[in-house]
Amino acid sequence: MKVILSKTDYVLFRECPKNVWYKIRKPDIYFQSELSGFEKSIIETGNEVELEARKLFPAGILIEGRGEESQKITKDFISKKQEILFQPIFIKDNYLAAVDILKFESVAQGYSIYEVKSTRSIDEKAHYHDLAFQVNLLRKCGLKINKAHLIHLNSEYIRSGELNIEGLFKIVDVSAEVESIAASVNTEAAEALKYISQDSEPKGSCPCIYKGRSNHCSTFQHANPEVPEYSVHDISRIGQSKKKLRELIDSGIFSVQDIPKEFKLSDKQRNQVDAAQSGKTFIDKQEIDNFLSVISNQVSFLDYETFPAAIPRFTGYGPFNQIPFQFSLHIFKQDEIEPTHSEFIFTENKNPDEAIIEALRKNLPSNGAVVVWYKPFEKGRNKELAERNPEYKIFLEDLNNRIIDIRDIFTEQHFIHPDFKGKTSIKNILPVLAPELSYKELEIQEGGNAAETWNKITNGSFDAVEKEKAINDLKIYCGLDTYAMYAIWKTLKNLI
Repeated sequence: MKVILSKTDYVLFRECPKNVWYKIRKPDIYFQSELSGFEKSIIETGNEVELEARKLFPAGILIEGRGEESQKITKDFISKKQEILFQPIFIKDNYLAAVDILKFESVAQGYSIYEVKSTRSIDEKAHYHDLAFQVNLLRKCGLKINKAHLIHLNSEYIRSGELNIEGLFKIVDVSAEVESIAASVNTEAAEALKYISQDSEPKGSCPCIYKGRSNHCSTFQHANPEVPEYSVHDISRIGQSKKKLRELIDSGIFSVQDIPKEFKLSDKQRNQVDAAQSGKTFIDKQEIDNFLSVISNQVSFLDYETFPAAIPRFTGYGPFNQIPFQFSLHIFKQDEIEPTHSEFIFTENKNPDEAIIEALRKNLPSNGAVVVWYKPFEKGRNKELAERNPEYKIFLEDLNNRIIDIRDIFTEQHFIHPDFKGKTSIKNILPVLAPELSYKELEIQEGGNAAETWNKITNGSFDAVEKEKAINDLKIYCGLDTYAMYAIWKTLKNLI
């Protein structure tokens, strides 16, 4: 079997070699997990940003595909010294790369490479290596490479009227940085090619064994079968305590149940582990009572859904500014049995700011606590709305002043349950405190999928029937978010 190391696989290799081996050698394992809505959005965002960046080079010619015909077309254009090429494909000595933008400089009689990144800054640990791989390969193919550039989104750009492509992007000459690591990248790429060329699965754990759960590769369980579902990797903030995690792993301790009592952990980490090992629930009723006592007879439960558009769609927005397109609101008064519900969703392809603010003004009580889950998000959106719409500043600032984050009860560990597993997401808390409610049967089950669904509604991807269903699915999902907060609050009230 002839093995090819692509630029993409080289970058993945630097994160986790074994993960790339599975991708090349056992794709059934690598691709068995469906991409999440968030992961799909990253891919689509990258494609969208690259399409916009090409407008910086209007004379460019796109080469489609990765096969022999595309390679031949690339060679033909190179022989003709075509000025601008998009996605020219190069392969040599079992290395492969498609270059985002390749420009022939007639004066220097050489080429400049431009790599497009859908980020607002340069990631020095990844982006330089990405470019160095390309520079090395193109030189193997006989091209003279003079310059290497990164094109990324300008974090300071704010759209005003029509999109300004030149203002949207920053083009950074990183030739010196790339040259400084070119030799080491060449060596590392050779090691990567040798690694993925092995017929048998490489022995031992993958490097992710020393990382927290959120940074594990997609094939972690296959590479590390000895690690249980609830492991030391799930200890709160253990990924930021690398020395502790390494000590546990090197001692052969993988299960939370096996962590010694004398092993040094932070107080919150120890509380989590004690709950898991004892199977007991820890509740500080006094602290919970203190927290809930600030909530008056009327309480509102609020949740937003947003879309993080990399390319600003509307005036006043910058790259990756969140577009708030929906909210759900459950309002409970002490003399009522159940809360009343109101909701709003904006489905037109234009700025929803004013519409969503007016809907909030209409439906949100002018007094009483506003309960959210993870207040930096909702408060951040309100602050941005106020900056873009200063005529509503007083209303939005008052709203922010009334916001209370019920998640704090769990982050501060006033309530610890073994089944929380150290997590404070509403989807981890709800099955314990209100098991009659569940996201599992919903068409939309997480925020990334909600954002992408709205994107498809507004860009015309759905027909009329699909659009109506998608809107209803979004309403159900967002509505459960606020009702879940109410149910959790009610359970906590009953406890004290």
